[in-house]
Amino acid sequence: MHDVYSKWNGKSPEDIRSAQGKLLHDELKVHVLPFSKAYREIFAERGLTANDIKTVDDLTKLPFTSKADLLNTEENPSRIRDFTLVPDETVLRKRPEVVFKALTSGKAAAQRELEYEYRPVFMISTTGRSADSVPFLLTRHDVHNLERSGYGLCEVLGTKNDFKVINMFPYAPHLGFWQVHYAMINYQVFGVSTGGGKVMGTSGNLKLMSKVNPHSIVGMPTFLYHLLKRAVAEKKTFTNLDTIVLGGEKVPDGIRRKLALLAAELGSPNVRVMATYGFTEARMAWAECAAGTGYHVTPDLAYIEIIDPETGQRQPEGSPGEIVFTALNGRGTVMLRYRTGDIIDGGLVYEACPECGRTTPRLMGKIGRQSEVRELHLEKVKGTLVDFNSLEHLLDDEDKIGTWQIELRKVNDDPLELDELVLHVQNANGIDETSLAERLTRTFKTKTGMTPNRIEFHTLESMSERQGVGKELKERRLVDHRPQPGGGTS
Repeated sequence: MHDVYSKWNGKSPEDIRSAQGKLLHDELKVHVLPFSKAYREIFAERGLTANDIKTVDDLTKLPFTSKADLLNTEENPSRIRDFTLVPDETVLRKRPEVVFKALTSGKAAAQRELEYEYRPVFMISTTGRSADSVPFLLTRHDVHNLERSGYGLCEVLGTKNDFKVINMFPYAPHLGFWQVHYAMINYQVFGVSTGGGKVMGTSGNLKLMSKVNPHSIVGMPTFLYHLLKRAVAEKKTFTNLDTIVLGGEKVPDGIRRKLALLAAELGSPNVRVMATYGFTEARMAWAECAAGTGYHVTPDLAYIEIIDPETGQRQPEGSPGEIVFTALNGRGTVMLRYRTGDIIDGGLVYEACPECGRTTPRLMGKIGRQSEVRELHLEKVKGTLVDFNSLEHLLDDEDKIGTWQIELRKVNDDPLELDELVLHVQNANGIDETSLAERLTRTFKTKTGMTPNRIEFHTLESMSERQGVGKELKERRLVDHRPQPGGGTS
């Protein structure tokens, strides 16, 4: 398989968008509208057909799809099925290409091709942290696309065929693990998947690293920090490390810097720390080829819009906003104009990448979750909206601390009391905790206008326990222990 980006090199933004418009029209006409109940109803409600959507700009005639649209209700207990392509055999039998295949190769061959394209063979799901877990079905056609996007990841990341790779994403029906799994196989590199800390534990992962001496390790930033910190404490040596690939969480500059320093202590001073971005609804992920160069989107698999999260209007190139995804070559569970809830501060750009020269679209800048903007009722900032995405970057950029956790709770656990913000940190450098607490308080005050109610210090082990390292699918960096409507905490 060749570089999935190569055929787009040198093409203008207009040429790329024109090609994407043709792919979109075919996707709607041949696959989505005949076989997707949800989108067939949406088009009918608006009096639209596939012929009304011939360019990517025509997408604005359609409403957005959100996670709320995918959740089950009492009236529809299997809502996600409405977004899954369920082919009608009577429609398929009449298609000229199917008739031709049956006449030239036999009915069995024609049936096999249809099953390759439409029969679900695989499932991934959302993590279910902010809402119910939602399953997404993939056909063999979609798995091939997962392999292609994985191949593109390796190309962009500069993976060499003689690399040895360890996949440390948690083993689960979630995108991260399986994207890396198929990338390693399709790119034909030697790969081992450990299942992360939840399966083999920190010690098991370190033992395997010692045996393999990998060129690349892939996983969640918090777990890889914990792992490499333990490796340094145990005086391990890993001289082959070329690339640390991160996904599943935000990747601030501070965590890149800390991981690179740890790798240098382990004998790999020139390691590259790279980020990826993906989400279950896209059923693929994209990578950056160097820090700050943006995530290279695959133009024939995905069309990305950046919108104003308040008005829903499209933003100009390079402007911040919410990421919206549309599948251009999907089967199984297909999304059109899916609002991710992810906010990116550099938007989408088409100019040539300064690192690799590719001219495919790139998502630029820091990515945060809309859901991480929360209202706090603190003593001096009652009813203030606080962006915890920016707080994460602030804390990761602080060199004097290691890993950390922000805890929100009520004073005396009284639901009617004010909110408290407790900062839990690992003192990475062993400096005086009083002066470190003062430093962190000043930083908070300067950058956010508020101060933590208190700062509590922990060892690496106790912080790992608080975060659920090796136990949770995603480590807990922000925990909200305030009573929630309907009971419970988040």
